[in-house]
Amino acid sequence: MSDTFRRDLLAGKRAIVVGGSSGIGEGIARALAGVGARVIVTGAADAEVLRLRDARAFDTESIDVLDVRDNDRVVAFFKRFDAVDVLVNCAGIIRRGAEHDPAVFSDVVDVNLGGTMRCCAAARAKLAVAKGCIVNTASVLSFFGGGLVPGYAASKGGVAQLTKSLAIAYAAEGVRVNAIAPGWVRTPLTAALQADAGRDAAIVARTPLGRWADADDIAGAALFLCAPAARFVTGVVLPVDGGYMIT
Repeated sequence: MSDTFRRDLLAGKRAIVVGGSSGIGEGIARALAGVGARVIVTGAADAEVLRLRDARAFDTESIDVLDVRDNDRVVAFFKRFDAVDVLVNCAGIIRRGAEHDPAVFSDVVDVNLGGTMRCCAAARAKLAVAKGCIVNTASVLSFFGGGLVPGYAASKGGVAQLTKSLAIAYAAEGVRVNAIAPGWVRTPLTAALQADAGRDAAIVARTPLGRWADADDIAGAALFLCAPAARFVTGVVLPVDGGYMIT
């Protein structure tokens, strides 16, 4: 990101990346650290958190386990901070082929949509102090369906509408709320699709830029939404999909 953003762009700002211990979240956390932010990362699993701590891949203020389904723990986590400048919500799960089971559907929605709302609500007052911003993680499946992933698609459609609603609700407090909508990204969450030669080929063939995204491709868009250059941008759900949705 050094060829686009100043290394001191967010110097001294506190940025919390929920779900930042792997995949897109880790890429965004790394990018925020690269422009001077004081980054706090959470992950859902001990193994992910320990891996990131051991890797020391970028500077972090702390790396913690946080179950976004547990409202009491979410509230207690955000109480630790006097102010929050940036909140990035990247915690998410997908259960391909199993989400037609109502119990699995409910769990996916609870993490992806409910968890996003819990974190936004818990951080709201701290963000208002800093006149900060939120970047949620929607998806191209916010715009169309997924037959194998009704829970994921429904939750990401909900994230898009939640983003617009909170942008209205939080605007008077000086808090901007936007979302990125990634397309197909090479992360552990999409490992099964990457390994399926037929699906891999179909995704690449439909994507005008002719490839899968890397986490860094998504991080650049997130950084823009966190930056002063986006100070009059709120309520946006920004596709970062290589053109997938226009074909």
